[in-house]
Amino acid sequence: MDKNRKTLRLIPLILLSTAIGTCLWWGRGLEPTPVSQWIGALGPWSGPIFIAVYALATLLFLPGFILALVGGALFGPVWGTLINLSGATLGAALAFSTARYLGSDWVRAKTGPRLDAILEGVEAEGWRFVAFVRLVPLFPFNLLNYALGLTRISLWPYVAATWICMIPGALAYAWLGYVGLEAADGGEDLIRKGLLALGLLVTVAFLPGLVRRWRVRP
Repeated sequence: MDKNRKTLRLIPLILLSTAIGTCLWWGRGLEPTPVSQWIGALGPWSGPIFIAVYALATLLFLPGFILALVGGALFGPVWGTLINLSGATLGAALAFSTARYLGSDWVRAKTGPRLDAILEGVEAEGWRFVAFVRLVPLFPFNLLNYALGLTRISLWPYVAATWICMIPGALAYAWLGYVGLEAADGGEDLIRKGLLALGLLVTVAFLPGLVRRWRVRP
């Protein structure tokens, strides 16, 4: 048991190292000027197009953290966070609705016995359970979107809990993507920006543990 706990404690550090390494590797080969020109050519449609791509990726079980980094690089830390949140939430809502109205049998087969825990959690806590599993990744994000469609929770409480509780992660990845582009472009004050990105990622990495402790408090 102690060995398992030690292993679990290492997971946030592993994820943190992976995220930082991905950003550095991605930023090294990136040429900022062509990317900026491409986004500029799309004009006001750049944000909606990226949101649609992000939502589609969520539906297709593609890894969202890569798009989150790209969103931060293309749109900056503030707009990148909002656009990433919009795309991820839209994709989550579409997956939720697909499971509820079209693909319940497929979702049941895909989730297996894990679905019972999700159904029981929503039955007992409603939107609070959705908030908990967004902050504490007990289930794969993309699969969870479909599984929650089979619960009794309504769409809008689900969307609200999803959007709000994804803010910390969206902000951290958007900022990291922004810093990666700044590094590739030789931007100023990179040490301060990099430390801020590191601080955000550390917060996100250890947030699940804090939430778990808060839930078990009497």
